Amino acid sequence: MPRLLVALLGACALAVAACGSSDGGTATSAGAGAAAPTTATAAPAAGLPAGCRKAAAPTQKPGKVRRPTARLATGRTWTVALRTNCGTIDIRLAAARAPRTTASFAGLVKRGFYDGLTFHRIAGDPAGGPFVIQGGDPLGTGVGGPGYSVVEAPPKGTRYTRGTVAMAKTQTEAPGTSGSQFFIVTAPDAGLPPEYALVGRVSGGEAAVRRISSAPTDDQERPVAPIVIERATLRGS
Repeated sequence: MPRLLVALLGACALAVAACGSSDGGTATSAGAGAAAPTTATAAPAAGLPAGCRKAAAPTQKPGKVRRPTARLATGRTWTVALRTNCGTIDIRLAAARAPRTTASFAGLVKRGFYDGLTFHRIAGDPAGGPFVIQGGDPLGTGVGGPGYSVVEAPPKGTRYTRGTVAMAKTQTEAPGTSGSQFFIVTAPDAGLPPEYALVGRVSGGEAAVRRISSAPTDDQERPVAPIVIERATLRGS
């Protein structure tokens, strides 16, 4: 079933994110170790900003996975690295503030769920500025998910400022509902209501976020060339 979240940005209604929390999804096996990053080419690939490499279009990965249950130890710092064809993005997980959401997100990372998926949507605000980049859909269409959902209301006072990473949900789902689709805020302040489950913040790779945010899109806000999460890894310190 198509799932579309309509969020308010100032006085304007804007279709921001689509998320199928319980629709579709799959898991892929994680390799024994992370491959070495590939150096981006100097000349921009067709349909991609400078600093991005051409990537093959991924195939859909329908299916379902079991909901991860193991919580992350709150005495450690947990970081997810998303290696993309536009560079690597580091996300510091808010394990203490959002234990259920981060446990699900980290569990999907450890299972290799995000490997080969895309940033399928690059959304701008009505004035033409940046807003969010969204990924994590196993179907690549904006309607897929892992086959389960988690509900955890975001911490009180949550604001979706630049670099915030949160989970997408449908308009009809309860605040804090999440599946696998996530978004990274690229606007100074997205002006979203506190309804989106918190994942954490970008702690490295801001240049990669900017590249993805500036990628050309079609009239459906889909990148004209694939923006692929080649590998996602979790590390604790």
